[in-house]
Amino acid sequence: MPVLSRFYGIIIRMYFQQAEHNPPHIHAIYDEDVAVIDIQENNVIEGQLPSKALTMVKEWVAIHKCELLDIWNTQEFKTLPPL
Repeated sequence: MPVLSRFYGIIIRMYFQQAEHNPPHIHAIYDEDVAVIDIQENNVIEGQLPSKALTMVKEWVAIHKCELLDIWNTQEFKTLPPL
């Protein structure tokens, strides 16, 4: 699973689409916590993160929404700038 970005101890990953399902989403990992975040709605689909980490992830997703959707649709993975 490619790492798209890392910031403040948070790792943002996206699985290859063949192994995943809609809606387009990312996986945010912080210590032992993992959350699946819907890119379009910018909300938690599954799992949880501490509130400060979740706030940062949601801000990052909002900033990079178009790029994340492009990565999801094209499967051309690239590193995105941290928060």
